[in-house]
Amino acid sequence: MRRVTYAMNVSLDGYIVGPDGGFDWSEPDEEVFRFWIDEIRDVGVHLLGRRLYETMLYWETVDQDASLDDSTREWIALWNPLPKVVFSTTLSTVQGHARLASGGLTEEIERLRAEPGEGDIAIGGATLAAEAAEAGLIDEYRAMVYPVLVGGGIPFFPRRERRVDLELVETRTFSSRFVYLRHRVARPSTP
Repeated sequence: MRRVTYAMNVSLDGYIVGPDGGFDWSEPDEEVFRFWIDEIRDVGVHLLGRRLYETMLYWETVDQDASLDDSTREWIALWNPLPKVVFSTTLSTVQGHARLASGGLTEEIERLRAEPGEGDIAIGGATLAAEAAEAGLIDEYRAMVYPVLVGGGIPFFPRRERRVDLELVETRTFSSRFVYLRHRVARPSTP
């Protein structure tokens, strides 16, 4: 069965966006950017909320910039053709290889898991991840922790979520002092 993963950049105090709505503190260096390029290779479909979708639209047109480095071009070559499902009550159309979700998040994930296909079902955006977490749909949490305290904003982990036991699967410390943490949800084994 395809895994559902939630991965985002996060401040040390647990936020993906600061209180001012900014996330300029989460700009990756080359080493971290290469890491995210390698991670996106394992994604078969990406689920996004409206805000993250609109932020990521940047990648749909930036390839026209002649000054792009090789890593950025590689990211674009992987990201743009990746199938995306956008959850929004305000958008009527989406661009590129994206489609608007036709049903709820649970139904969409069940449908994607039932379809033939490879790669993870990745969730981007705290609001969408909170809904998936509440329904018990997330299999792995992946956080790239940045050495900054932003003091508030949008939390990586939903505050209303019930207790979820996790197993540490992977850690990695980057030369830039960023730390990657990958945890799997500890599910009770069935007899």
